[in-house]
Amino acid sequence: MRYLVISDLHGNLEALDATLASAEPTDAILVLGDLIGYGADPNAVVERVRTLPDCTAIRGNHDKVGVGIDDVKAFNHLARRAIEWTAAELTSDNRDWVAALPQGPLTVDALVQICHGAPFDEDVYIFDDLDAGRAMRAVTSQVCLFGHTHVPAVFAFDTELRVMGPPRGPRFELQIEDGQTYLVNCGAVGQPRDGDPRAAHGILDTVTRTLTVTRVTYDLARAQAKILAAGLPAVLAQRLAAGR
Repeated sequence: MRYLVISDLHGNLEALDATLASAEPTDAILVLGDLIGYGADPNAVVERVRTLPDCTAIRGNHDKVGVGIDDVKAFNHLARRAIEWTAAELTSDNRDWVAALPQGPLTVDALVQICHGAPFDEDVYIFDDLDAGRAMRAVTSQVCLFGHTHVPAVFAFDTELRVMGPPRGPRFELQIEDGQTYLVNCGAVGQPRDGDPRAAHGILDTVTRTLTVTRVTYDLARAQAKILAAGLPAVLAQRLAAGR
């Protein structure tokens, strides 16, 4: 099985389309949450994901707030402005579909489970080895894929925790070894925050037992122009170019 792993799309249609085109062919797609928020194309992104074949998707924190499952009080000013605009833009059909997304963690197959934040709490961030050590205790599959931070990261555990990332450059390949448990963040499609503005995604091949983190360029200027035209805060457009 060859999985495309994508997370944190955040209403960025240009980044999503470039990622889907770059990653072909795959057997199935895993979406780790936050389809909406920040970007100017929430409906188009949701509709694109809805039509993907063999797609397994879970919700993220922006998805929950955008459809009214959770409140906005934990969001900063920029996130609040964007998600309030997004909530008003979503069609009722897309809102209902996003609201029905399951909560992670979700077991995909004998090798893989997915979550948005952490396997013990969908809203918790995994940034460093302390966070990863706590999360490892809740992992139930050999490979746990997560998102939420918008930063690629790889942690491995056998008798002790090892920090193997963060993946850098256009391509990073991880060999999945027997006896090891892995926590992997393949980065963000719609709003990377590791200083690299290119959309990030993963390809997990269960036959070769490799997970490859890849970056792809997209029409950044168009995505920025849409944000400005929508009346969203200009910094949301500016940060795309900085990868922050």
